[in-house]
Amino acid sequence: MSETISYREQQDILHDTYAEIGKKTELILSTGQLLMENGADTMRIIRDMKRVSAYMGISEDKFHLHIMYTTLMLNISDETHSYTSFKKCRKHAIDMRIIHAISKLTWRAMRDHYTLDEYEDNLKNIEKRPKAYPEWLVILATSFASGGVSALFGCDLAAFFYTTICAMIGKITQIICGRMGINAYVTVAFAAFASTAAAYFAHFLPTATPWHPIIAASIFLVPGIPLINSISDMINTLLMSGVARTVHTLLIVGGMTFGIVFAIGLFDVGSFTDLHIMPEDNNYLIFAIAAAIGAVGFSVLFNLTPRLLYAAAIGGIIAVCTRNFCIFELHLSAVAGTFIGATLVSIIGVKAIHWLHAPTQVLTVPAVIPLVPGVLIYRLLFAIINIRKLNLDELLRAVQSGVDAVLIILSIAIGVATPSIFAHRAFERRKLEEQERLLKEEYETDNND
Repeated sequence: MSETISYREQQDILHDTYAEIGKKTELILSTGQLLMENGADTMRIIRDMKRVSAYMGISEDKFHLHIMYTTLMLNISDETHSYTSFKKCRKHAIDMRIIHAISKLTWRAMRDHYTLDEYEDNLKNIEKRPKAYPEWLVILATSFASGGVSALFGCDLAAFFYTTICAMIGKITQIICGRMGINAYVTVAFAAFASTAAAYFAHFLPTATPWHPIIAASIFLVPGIPLINSISDMINTLLMSGVARTVHTLLIVGGMTFGIVFAIGLFDVGSFTDLHIMPEDNNYLIFAIAAAIGAVGFSVLFNLTPRLLYAAAIGGIIAVCTRNFCIFELHLSAVAGTFIGATLVSIIGVKAIHWLHAPTQVLTVPAVIPLVPGVLIYRLLFAIINIRKLNLDELLRAVQSGVDAVLIILSIAIGVATPSIFAHRAFERRKLEEQERLLKEEYETDNND
């Protein structure tokens, strides 16, 4: 009998906005903190935190949230009450499994009538859950992903394996630096230097494409998710968070640039400014295999749920083959082809969330990472460190490469973000209807008890 009373009392707490308000705000903020620290975009963080607050009996008109990249501030108030709390976000990593798990938890809490203690236990279990993949597998997958991207640039089989080995050296360097507590941006510089230096020595080995390992060995360090999230935040007018994410992205790119430029400057690296960004032959089977390897490898790096790896592989194939078809067959520019490929994957991802029961971001981002324009970026970097030796035509080509690289990266980010934004209203309406149905069901169940 006491257990029944205890459960009923706990359910009553959920229907009273200010009952256990300290614990409620702590759990809401902890939910947002986990999402922010593991790579969720700001709109998702807002949606999930509002859903948790609704489950806890806090109506939207009493819910006031201010989000910055490093701090979450929450105020619950009406005409007679006001409670404010905040929480710091101390790290910024990528863990799509956590994003996926929290999304499921917020719905499950409403459907199964969780008490606050049950919600707290589930949230802690998500936070403490071990990675889906062992470290050795992450290193291996990340390395092969870089090799796959190198194949998309037109390397031969030997250069593919050289790139994989060099990326492995860079990834191991990154892990070691992380364990030593070295600053994250400095760690990126060390990893970029290690992989690029290894790639320089690899170009002496037998291969018809000796410079491709230098181009792709550090590709695993490219901050694709922070960049896409920053564009998404700014499109959604969440400027504070978007600008902070942009600065974070630029600092990572700066660390990469320093490491790569230092390695190129230290060794006698020949010019590869005329290297093609695309392979000479439009062999779509090779494109598909390389794209799948790249997408799955980055998915393992981002700790994507294992059951969704095949979806990431299919998405990568669609993105790359669409991009290459637009370039080879339709003779469109690389910017236009990349935008079309990224947008198509995002549109399919918007629909696939109903089939696979996973957030759009989890499905689309790993698939588009192989579209990153590594050759163009390296042309610009090479020109920067050799600027005194360049004539006017070479300088203009280098600047054009830099502009093209920026446009392609923006086309990836906008192509991924835009379909989700346009579909946002329709999805939000359906989710709010489902949320109201579950909350009403919970309230009627408790009354019948």
